[in-house]
Amino acid sequence: MHIRNIFSVSVSEIFVTLCIESFDMDKVYIHDKVFVPFIPYEKISQIIDGVADKLNGDFCTPDHSYSRRCEEDIPVLLCILHGSVMFTGELMQRLEFPVELASMKLSSYVGTSSTGVVREVMPLSTDIQGRTVIVCEDIVDTGNTIVELKKKLLAKGAKDVRICTMLLKPEVFQGRDKLDYVGAEIPNRFIVGFGLDYDELGRNLKDIYVLE
Repeated sequence: MHIRNIFSVSVSEIFVTLCIESFDMDKVYIHDKVFVPFIPYEKISQIIDGVADKLNGDFCTPDHSYSRRCEEDIPVLLCILHGSVMFTGELMQRLEFPVELASMKLSSYVGTSSTGVVREVMPLSTDIQGRTVIVCEDIVDTGNTIVELKKKLLAKGAKDVRICTMLLKPEVFQGRDKLDYVGAEIPNRFIVGFGLDYDELGRNLKDIYVLE
């Protein structure tokens, strides 16, 4: 596979700038749309490595001990279904500190557009009272969903809420608060693959594709 791109990674800042020109890979057809290659799995893996390094720096104890941490000190890794399943799974393998996995499902998209209304489709799967919660999102665009989610988690008793996203669209991000962990910044275009979907299809693609 031949790739021509500009792709810079700064692990210390967990900041990635993508400007990918072309891949010699196949297009994919999902429902009535055509998607073309955008981010290959190898680059996705680099993004996740960077996020994991930052999390390990913030949460690891000197001896990486499980037994010396009481339950309240073990962070809850919250997977936002279904889009962040693949990101959360790969990120979790790279973490060097104990976490408790939880899940929750929200919805604000119909087709390729956000409705602006955040709905809780599946409730939080565990008690987070007094716990630190690390939210794992596949992508953040306007940030409206994250704002509402953070309010919900704090109302449920979370001690601290950290937002971790694989991808961010800075052109449309409206959040006043800085996100805690950002894997990569991308243009404001609709993408599928590696957990991201178009009307529930395309999540299983190993690479990420963009709407043609």
